[in-house]
Amino acid sequence: MTCSVVKRLMSLYLDGEVTRRDLTQVDDHLRSCEECAALYSSLQATQALVGAVGRRAAPPDLALRLRVAVSQEITNRRSLWESLRLRWDNAFDAVMVPATAGLVTTVIIFGLLISSLYPTEMSAANDVPTMLYTPAELQFTPFELSMGTGSADSLVVEAFVGPDGRVLDYRILSAPEDAQATLRELKNTLIFTTFHPATAFGRPTASRVILSFSKVQVKG
Repeated sequence: MTCSVVKRLMSLYLDGEVTRRDLTQVDDHLRSCEECAALYSSLQATQALVGAVGRRAAPPDLALRLRVAVSQEITNRRSLWESLRLRWDNAFDAVMVPATAGLVTTVIIFGLLISSLYPTEMSAANDVPTMLYTPAELQFTPFELSMGTGSADSLVVEAFVGPDGRVLDYRILSAPEDAQATLRELKNTLIFTTFHPATAFGRPTASRVILSFSKVQVKG
């Protein structure tokens, strides 16, 4: 193998990328040729120096700088009209997305406040149901009673109705002087009284209703 061939294969030989046949011939040539052996030693020393340097870490902001450079290059290639339209779209999205989210959040919070602050007033006044809240409606009771404020001779009770339509608790708002017998039966009456529960956003929810016992008369 001649010197010119060995010099052409020397880098591959240094990296171990030559065939077995070439490897044997280059070995034989380096042992017999001082010039090629000196060149090979120089390449080995250079490789050792480069390996000692190690890999240099990329700057932390390299990715950001690359994205900015690419973006600027793309922008420069666009026409003026496309560039203005892109900037307008970005500005519009930056404003409208938070504004839309804020509007939806405001509507939801307003509905929750209405359903939590005014369930009693809606139930007592029999207001027209809205999409946000519908009051509880009397379904069954063993005594005759009405929903409202009642009259001077009526037993008026505020009942706390659960999401299942059952009375959870109650308190007496007013009662006539001769209502002692009615008061003794009041608890049993409310136990068996059921309601169509109030709804908030279409889901059953707890509420308060005003019940007026105008007269005690057992059904059935």
